[in-house]
Amino acid sequence: MEGYAYTIWIVLLPFLVFLVTGVLSLRIRPQLAGWIGTAGILVTLVLSLLTAWNYFSAALPADGGWPTVIPVNYTWLRFSETLVVHMGVLLDPISIMMLVVISIVSSMVHIYSLGYMKDEPGYARYFAFLSLFSFSMYGLVLATNLFQIYFFWELVGVSSYLLIGFYYDRPSAVAAAKKAFIVTRFADFGFLVGILLLSWYSGTFDFLALNNPDGAAIAGAASATFMGASVLTWALVLIFIGGAGKSAMFPLHIWLPDAMEGPTPVSALIHAATMVVAGVYLVARLFPVYHMSGGAALEVVAWTGAITALFAAIIAITQEDIKRVLAYSTMSQIGYMMLSLGVSGYGGEEGLGYTASMFHLFTHAMFKALLFLGAGAVIHAVHSNVMGDMGGLRKYLPITHAAFLVACLAIAGIPPLSGFFSKDEILAAALHHNPAIYGIALLVAGLTALYMFRLYFRVFWGEEKRMPTSRTKLLW
Repeated sequence: MEGYAYTIWIVLLPFLVFLVTGVLSLRIRPQLAGWIGTAGILVTLVLSLLTAWNYFSAALPADGGWPTVIPVNYTWLRFSETLVVHMGVLLDPISIMMLVVISIVSSMVHIYSLGYMKDEPGYARYFAFLSLFSFSMYGLVLATNLFQIYFFWELVGVSSYLLIGFYYDRPSAVAAAKKAFIVTRFADFGFLVGILLLSWYSGTFDFLALNNPDGAAIAGAASATFMGASVLTWALVLIFIGGAGKSAMFPLHIWLPDAMEGPTPVSALIHAATMVVAGVYLVARLFPVYHMSGGAALEVVAWTGAITALFAAIIAITQEDIKRVLAYSTMSQIGYMMLSLGVSGYGGEEGLGYTASMFHLFTHAMFKALLFLGAGAVIHAVHSNVMGDMGGLRKYLPITHAAFLVACLAIAGIPPLSGFFSKDEILAAALHHNPAIYGIALLVAGLTALYMFRLYFRVFWGEEKRMPTSRTKLLW
């Protein structure tokens, strides 16, 4: 346990950077603020990769399962002898996987932003907000208990509000930020009620106690009933509503497309790889409890994910704004992950969905961030988000074209790229659980290839509409 004590700095360092760049944003050169923010996130990247290496290279215990390590755990609030709130760090396979995802994507976005946001007013403020967001996400995924995850969950909401509304002189950006904040607050109310129900009957907030296979902590909630369902089922559905709001599940999806008003690197960070998968991570973190609840809550998760995936994929085909296509694509792929969790269970083929969901979360974060950053290069070159203003750009943006093509092939599930393997496992899990959900997932896989290559060919092939306006942009 002592060997992982340094992991507390993964959380604290972005917060310190936020304080420095935020307080001094008007007193230091903007470029210096950018380099401080980037250096801070690169240090957390190194620490995250070191943590992953140390954890996965260690010998497994005799029972063969990956251990759960809590190297840091401070008592913060004590409500009673049994109900105590801690702030700490929990390390297990999914939290470390999320650490790697967040640190890699955040580092790439910081580096990309050094050039992309160079001439923007509020440059130092932008990097301060990025650091606040990174701090919030690290605290969320390393949470040891429900109270801590809710605390950082709300901080993620605040920091995303600040980033979406970065261009506060634009009425559309202000409206989009307020919409995202308000919609997710309604969802988070359900999350809070679910936490209170679960903690009231279990007497604990801690994930280790709640997820214990003996089910002792949740026995009271499982035995109490309300309107024909156990209190445990109601609590888990309410917690899922919080996750559905943050992950833009239907019908709480309405904030995500408008959130594209923020800077494109923000879209890559928040709406592709980190914040929108927080809901998936929440369900995965409490997955043993969902499984022990009897399956009703997981059915809600599965069907919500399936409907969202299909609904968003159909809308993506109709969009003309390049960032909105990617936004609805994100919504569809998050639905895929939720669907996969919903059809999962323990043992045999039933357990495949959980692993496949986490696998797809990892792969999707990488290729969707690449798509958003590629879209940012295209928008920067032609000064338009509308695909009707693009065409034939492969000759002028060869590097962006190559990177975008690889990402399109990956998200479409073309072998041997990663998207093929993660989607294949999700489809296998759905087939063994529910043929109807499998049919929806298969249709969505086809629609994904359709809307992504519609976007690709309209942007990089066809008739030339606008040419990049400077020699610098021709390089990318």
